[in-house]
Amino acid sequence: MAEGTLGSRACVVTAGGVGGFVTARGDGARVSKFPHLPDRKGGTGRAVERPPARGRRVLTSKVGMDGIPVAKLAALAHDENLATEIGSTPVNLSPDEQRAMLRQMQTIRRFEERASSDYHAGKIYGVVHCYIGEEAVAVGVCAALQQGDQIISTHRGHGHCIAKGADLKRMMAELYGRQTGYCKGKGGSMHIADFEIGMLGANGIVAGGISIVTGAGLAAQMDGKGRIAVSFFGDGASNAGPFHECLNIAAAWKLPMVYVCENNMYAAQTAAAETHAMPDVAGRAAGYGIPGIVVDGNDVFAVTQAAARAVARARTGEGPTLIECKTYRWRAHTERIGQPDFRTEEEIEDWKKKDPIVRLLGQLKAQGAMTDADWQAMDGEVLADIEAAVAYAAASPFPKPEHALEDMYAA
Repeated sequence: MAEGTLGSRACVVTAGGVGGFVTARGDGARVSKFPHLPDRKGGTGRAVERPPARGRRVLTSKVGMDGIPVAKLAALAHDENLATEIGSTPVNLSPDEQRAMLRQMQTIRRFEERASSDYHAGKIYGVVHCYIGEEAVAVGVCAALQQGDQIISTHRGHGHCIAKGADLKRMMAELYGRQTGYCKGKGGSMHIADFEIGMLGANGIVAGGISIVTGAGLAAQMDGKGRIAVSFFGDGASNAGPFHECLNIAAAWKLPMVYVCENNMYAAQTAAAETHAMPDVAGRAAGYGIPGIVVDGNDVFAVTQAAARAVARARTGEGPTLIECKTYRWRAHTERIGQPDFRTEEEIEDWKKKDPIVRLLGQLKAQGAMTDADWQAMDGEVLADIEAAVAYAAASPFPKPEHALEDMYAA
């Protein structure tokens, strides 16, 4: 077991030659409970002790997340160097870099708030899945990437697009179904793509993007230019076949991949506790001989640190890493009226207290790098950018009927 820092945040790391597991959290308070999941004896929140298998050491990774679930994993431990490397280097982000992350997170928040409002006003068609509450994941991961690196998203993909550098005007135009949108108004909210910035697209099929971006990882390995690929997916997708197939082949071929599970605790309306045999998705990495990392997905620094290490492994030919970001979506699964939502108000409010934007803002203020006036000015600029995007979308034309068969391909 190795202990290190995540910037100013403590972490405990376990890793092995066949599999690794990390939990990381800001304050270093240690617990071994998973409060949202029942244990195998019917109780809740208690870690289950497992006797070590022959020839193995049980390495326990326990770092508190103020109520965010963490757990433990029995892992092979033949390579302690890996344990030392993950999470041992401070983030060392400058105030300017931190402010840029804050602005990007607030841009995602304001974009989603406007998308929700305009959807309910009848200005946006189809369906909208809001990313509010999960902003630190997209921003933290994409902060560790280079321009040429490629990502793929999910049905809840606006945050990933913005974090990778997508144009707000073209994004909003696509939501509005206009010709000036990224997909000429034919894709809508769930199908935004921009190959120039490495955004391979979002996907309305659960786990549908994992195999596509794993192919991009293979292409990156073959062209030898040092690019890597990142797959964003949810906890529900981790139960689907493409997740396991792709982790297996990526591990076997040491593809330059980073798999990021945004575990917001619910697959649509189904709680992860009802469908996952293990308390952590990252624990599944051990079965494929790759590191698995659990981070507080509401701590952008913890996410960036984990992503940076995983990206470095991938870029140097060491193969893929599975990162699980524990986070929470504030909104319902979609913005549709009347859909069921079995979460309690108390649960939602508890997670709102862990707002990733408020956390980063507080850290900047504590450093003397942001004042209330600075924050108000930044938010005003973000809102102006969103208004400009809406005006651009509203002024753009709808596709014409004769455009329906354009951009269609058959094999």
